[in-house]
Amino acid sequence: MRKRRLTGIAYQGNLTYVRKALMMPSVPEGSTQEGVGARLKRLRLQRGFSQRDLSSPGVSYAYISRIEAGARTPSVKALRKLSQKLGVSVEYLETGRDIREVDDRELRLADAELELRLTDDVSAAESKLDLILTEAVNAGDVGSALRARIALGLVAAERGNHLEAVERLEAAVSGEGAPAPHLRPDLYTTLGRSYAALGAPERAVRVFEDCLERVRTDVPDDVTVCVRYATFLSYALTDAGDWERAATVVREALAQADDQSDPYTRVRLYWSLGRLSVIEGRSAEALDYIRNAIALLKTTDDTALLARAHLLAAGAELRSGSAESTRQSLEQAEKLLGAHPQSADVGMLRSGQSHLAALEGDAQTAVECARDALALLGDFHGSEQGFAVHALAKGLALQGDIQGAHEAYRRAVDLLTVHGRRVDAGETALEWANFLKEHGREDEAEPILRRAYDLGVDAETQAARQR
Repeated sequence: MRKRRLTGIAYQGNLTYVRKALMMPSVPEGSTQEGVGARLKRLRLQRGFSQRDLSSPGVSYAYISRIEAGARTPSVKALRKLSQKLGVSVEYLETGRDIREVDDRELRLADAELELRLTDDVSAAESKLDLILTEAVNAGDVGSALRARIALGLVAAERGNHLEAVERLEAAVSGEGAPAPHLRPDLYTTLGRSYAALGAPERAVRVFEDCLERVRTDVPDDVTVCVRYATFLSYALTDAGDWERAATVVREALAQADDQSDPYTRVRLYWSLGRLSVIEGRSAEALDYIRNAIALLKTTDDTALLARAHLLAAGAELRSGSAESTRQSLEQAEKLLGAHPQSADVGMLRSGQSHLAALEGDAQTAVECARDALALLGDFHGSEQGFAVHALAKGLALQGDIQGAHEAYRRAVDLLTVHGRRVDAGETALEWANFLKEHGREDEAEPILRRAYDLGVDAETQAARQR
């Protein structure tokens, strides 16, 4: 099989945009040792700028001179303004890397995972995963370490090394951030099957019993995943000699499977679970459900439902600050909506486009798209209106319309709260409070900050997540 490498759609925004669109070369080896002042001076001279050319309100040429001399550490605001003028990312200007270390690990992980699937010789990919695992553990990157352990465990089982598979996968399911059984059935079924292969069917039974119980509690309507775990439990019970119970489990699984002749039942289930996860602030879990819905819908003719799934995916991706992924989802949704879409669908599309424009600093487009969205949504779809008004507030803030943004934030928080979007309302309130503080309106910001806390948003935790 020919070896194919992952270009990484989710990372083209980082690699292609930074290196090609901005015409910036790859980061030279060892450049991370270069100080921010030296890097600023090098980039300035390469582009033919004077210190005065780079200056702007709040970032004077004298301040730039002190940064370059190593006498000052630039503020976040200064880094943003300087990076925009120099045509590089803030991350590169500050650290010498065009993507964060955690993003670099994510990219290498995705590449190694795909290599495992698309090549016959997996030894090179395993070596990469071992290195990534070591790096992630040392850096405290729990998510990357977890993914590396799972990938190594799955490939060990595939090679027939079930002892290693059990060690790897047990560490994954018992460690911090372990995925729920309904989100990674491949992980838990491989673990149970490896126990069975090692001659420990009783351990396999316990794995599948636990998974089935958790699935029935967490997602009782997801019949397919229940059937999957029930089937593997029946196999393990047979291996353990408990044939009567194995037969009972099989009969229950078949009875459940009879209700799943219509694929739209599962699409609606994933859609419902994805919406709930978005509302409760679990964006990563929401994307898992939405991707499942999209994959299933691709086998059907209902493009409108598929478009709505892409719109929901865009909303979840916006929460993670991924501009490129958001744009791809919105473009897919717009294409699928066709020539005669429903007004509400176009309204949601315009809302997403407005938030994306605000994320990229395009104030005019953000305001125009938000106002289009509100006109299309009319007096209905209250929570969607809240989403659109929030986008309008961001656009007005970027335009410098302080009072207009203030009123839009107020309306957005009220709409989102009334319509049950507490997480979104809390985060919008926090954003509103910070906006007022930036414009010297501390007294007005304090009660709004308390409102954000009341809605369950912790300012320090939220700030750390956004960084």
